[in-house]
Amino acid sequence: MMNAQAVRVINPILTTFVQGYRRPNLIGEALFPRVPVQVSGGQVIEFGKEAFKLYNSRRAPGSNTKRIQFGYLGRPFALVNHGLEAPVPREYLRDAKLVPGIDMGERAVRLVMNNELLQLEYDQGVLATDATQYDANHKIALAGVAKWSDPTCVITPTIDTYREAIRSTVGIYPNTMLLSATAFNAAKNNPSILDKFKYTSSDSVTAEMLAKLWNINKVVVGEAVTADDSGAMTDIWGNNAVLAYVPESPSTLEEPSYGYTYTMEAHPLVEEPYYDNNAKSWVYGVGFERAPVLSGITSGFLIQTPA
Repeated sequence: MMNAQAVRVINPILTTFVQGYRRPNLIGEALFPRVPVQVSGGQVIEFGKEAFKLYNSRRAPGSNTKRIQFGYLGRPFALVNHGLEAPVPREYLRDAKLVPGIDMGERAVRLVMNNELLQLEYDQGVLATDATQYDANHKIALAGVAKWSDPTCVITPTIDTYREAIRSTVGIYPNTMLLSATAFNAAKNNPSILDKFKYTSSDSVTAEMLAKLWNINKVVVGEAVTADDSGAMTDIWGNNAVLAYVPESPSTLEEPSYGYTYTMEAHPLVEEPYYDNNAKSWVYGVGFERAPVLSGITSGFLIQTPA
């Protein structure tokens, strides 16, 4: 018997579009890059300090070759199957023919993907800012004069301390820092930070400037918000900052990393549109089966309430 994956009819052109589509203000994949998986459930490949250990590979002629195992099977994961549809009314398609270059199908799946990626960003934010996921040596809740928003706080030495907490555990410095919008505003307006750039720049402090100051490859700012049913807006990344080691261009889930977004192979995908006679619309659906996971939590450090 054919399974659901085998009988699903997809639109290859629009699927290529959605697989490369990114929203510019969503940065969760800086901590949780996507990697493909071929099963909808299993165990997360987690990484401890073994993944960063220096092994002696020297061997005498005829002797056994040493074996190493970087990752081990940890907590279970289950991909969550997300799906949304967007209708394109028949009248829009008729009117679109009057304006060359309008691709109504692409506009429909773009609308769906915007929502799908916002949901993914929310899931990534919930996981990364959950203090219960970190041990006592890899998290801190700032208060009083230790907050970056306090004018007497000197931030950079504390960042060095957090970086060392990661290096001393896994043997490598973090290369990525995610700042919520609140944390970024507190950092860039902190007197100790402004003092560092008073002779070199008259512009506002940027994420790139902070990355260079703190010796981190990349600093990203989480700006995304969500709205509840009443219309109240909430910052996805709250009042938090996360330091992490994430490989630059991971291609498989066997590479040590703070986290990944396990994604079903070939997802997201766009199904062939179908006509809804009652709504007089063509309907475009997108399927996106994925789950963000923490795969090397000791390669991360959570800073709560920096502002």
